[in-house]
Amino acid sequence: MDSNSGQGFAVLELFTSEGCSSCPPADELLERIQKDAGNKPVYVLAYHVDYWNRLGWKDVFSNPDFSKRQYWYNSKFTSQVYTPQLILNGKTEFVGSDEEQIRNTLTAALNGKPITTLSLQGHQVGKNLNITYLSEGQPVQGKLIVAMVQKHAVSIIKAGENKGRTLTHAQIVKQFSTFSLSPERKGSETVVLPAGFDTQKWELIGFIQNPDTGEILAAAKTSVPSPSASL
Repeated sequence: MDSNSGQGFAVLELFTSEGCSSCPPADELLERIQKDAGNKPVYVLAYHVDYWNRLGWKDVFSNPDFSKRQYWYNSKFTSQVYTPQLILNGKTEFVGSDEEQIRNTLTAALNGKPITTLSLQGHQVGKNLNITYLSEGQPVQGKLIVAMVQKHAVSIIKAGENKGRTLTHAQIVKQFSTFSLSPERKGSETVVLPAGFDTQKWELIGFIQNPDTGEILAAAKTSVPSPSASL
C-alpha cells in the first residue's frame, strides 16, 4: 500500500453482534479494511453489544459497557442505535456495511491534518499491563481511551438469526479504559489484563477523545512484548 498523502488517521468503531443477521457483512468489511490499510494509520475496533443477547443467542464477546458506549454516541450526534453501526473518528456514522461511504470518508480522514499526535507503549507485568503515553502538538482537551483488542476469532453460531453459520471476527474489543490526560500530556497507567490475553494475538489501540463532542483527536496502536521470564 502507498503511504497516505496527508498526515491524518482513521478510527473505525463498529457496533456489532453475533445475534444480528445484518452484522456479518459489516464484520467482513472491517476485516478487509484492516488488511487493505497496511501500515496506514487506520485503527479498527469491533464492539460486540449485549442488547441482542436476549433474542436467542448470547454473543460471547458482548459487554454491556460497549452498549453504553454506543448509547453515549447516540446522545452526542447519532440519530439512532442499531447494528451494524460504524462511527468514524467519533464524528460521522454509517451503516457498518456501507462500503462506498465508509471508504470515501476513510480516505478523506487520512488526508486530514490532525492538530495533535499520540504514541503508546505497553509492558506486561504479571497480570497487569503498564501503559505509557505521549501526546505532542497542539494542547487539546480530551480523555485518553485505551482498548485491548483481540485480532481474530471464529465462532460457530448455534441459535438466533445466524444459527448454523461460522462467523469470523476481527479487532474484537475485549475491554477499554478511560483516563484523564496529565497536564504534561504524558504519563503512565496500569490496567488488569483480561482473561485469555496473548501478546501474540492482541494489541492496544489508544485515542484521545473530546468528551463533550465525541470527536477523536489523535490515535495510536502498539503491540505488547512478551514478558521476561523473570516476571
